[in-house]
Amino acid sequence: MKQNNGDKKILWYSLAFMAFSTVWGFGNVINGFSEYGGLKAIISWILIFAIYFVPYALMVGEMGSAFKNAGGGVSSWIHETIGPRMAYYAGWTYWVVHMPYISQKPNSTMIAASWAIFQDKRISSMNTTIMQIAGLAIFLIAMYLASKGVSMLKKLSTLAGSTMFIMSMLFVVMMVAAPAITDASLLDIDWSMKNFMPTFDAKFFMGLSILVFAVGGCEKISPYVNKMKDPSKDFSKGMIALAIMVAITAILGTVSLGMMFDSNNIPADLMTNGAYYAFQKLGEYYHVGNFFVIVYALTNLIGQFSVMVLSIDAPLRMLLDSADENYIPKSLFKKNENGAYVNGQKLVMAIVSILIIVPAFGIKNVDVLVRWLVKLNSVCMPLRYLWVFVAYIALKKAGEKFPAEYRFVKSKTLGIILGVWCFGFTAFACITGIYTQDVFQLVLNIVTPFVLVGLGFILPHMAKRENR
Repeated sequence: MKQNNGDKKILWYSLAFMAFSTVWGFGNVINGFSEYGGLKAIISWILIFAIYFVPYALMVGEMGSAFKNAGGGVSSWIHETIGPRMAYYAGWTYWVVHMPYISQKPNSTMIAASWAIFQDKRISSMNTTIMQIAGLAIFLIAMYLASKGVSMLKKLSTLAGSTMFIMSMLFVVMMVAAPAITDASLLDIDWSMKNFMPTFDAKFFMGLSILVFAVGGCEKISPYVNKMKDPSKDFSKGMIALAIMVAITAILGTVSLGMMFDSNNIPADLMTNGAYYAFQKLGEYYHVGNFFVIVYALTNLIGQFSVMVLSIDAPLRMLLDSADENYIPKSLFKKNENGAYVNGQKLVMAIVSILIIVPAFGIKNVDVLVRWLVKLNSVCMPLRYLWVFVAYIALKKAGEKFPAEYRFVKSKTLGIILGVWCFGFTAFACITGIYTQDVFQLVLNIVTPFVLVGLGFILPHMAKRENR
């Protein structure tokens, strides 16, 4: 940071570090390793960064610069470029895709608690019906805390998030150093190209949603564009630095996992227990027992639970704080003495409770359930990114109507083409991510996003009747 005319200005490398901790996580490396054949994930990550993440981040920068006074993020951009009705649909999509995300958190909390207490994989043997009932109870506790507006959880979430980020970086550094400074028995990596080149088959394309889900969400950093020392030059430098940092972490993290797990024989429960296996093995290599796995599990336990509570409250506030009463019934704006939207939270409770209970009827294995939840989130969450690209296309169509200090591309036509490319790539990833051979999971993958987004078309009709 530097002083400039009395204001603190963000330098490009400061922005890159700020964005890195919000965009990237160790779980992404685990999921990529699991879904893309171990070390073959490296080429997949590099491709997704080059053809998708970099243009996406730079588009976000241009919109943050053009709409520097718009506080509602994506829905504000849509409101300015298209209009209030589409802004409502953008806001609804951004909110409703958090429902599968919230439904995943009780399971993650229980897995973390099991590893913190027992330091083994016994959670994988748990009955899924019992697990989902216990998950529902955890979720209802989180609902209660969210209705009380517990501010302490924000601090806990920030602390846990920072600690997990540090531990993820520590894991990579210590694993890269392990061959030189420990007597650990590590797997030898075959560095020939065939060991790293993915097969571009149907499975590759049906897993793209996992990669898109992992690198999305950089619209959160848009408010900082105009706080930079020189937005026109420094934002693009910061985002390219971010892409390089994420790519290096993804590559070194994948290589580190390749020293622990055979890429040709990846454990079926890697998405459930992979991060804990990794820290447990790291403790063995450095002769500190289960120290690392216990610290990681406790940190993850606090982080997952607090994020669940915040995800019940924060996206709902984003939807309703700047909502147009022409599209949302007045009853949803009702608040309690703690400032929480009580009826909005009841809607969250109804949707998430269904998403927690229904899978237990057809998925009878914890590892399969965890993997399905990751895939479902990778299909639903990126639906909100679609609105980022809709806003960018509309911004470029508007020409010079919205002045911006930073421009990703000056050409109107090229900007529209890039916006259409990113929109199409995201939509393709979401659609292909739906497919699975299991009929029960396939039905849920199709029904869930359509019902969640479709609910958004009902509220404007209710509001219209109410206003009459």
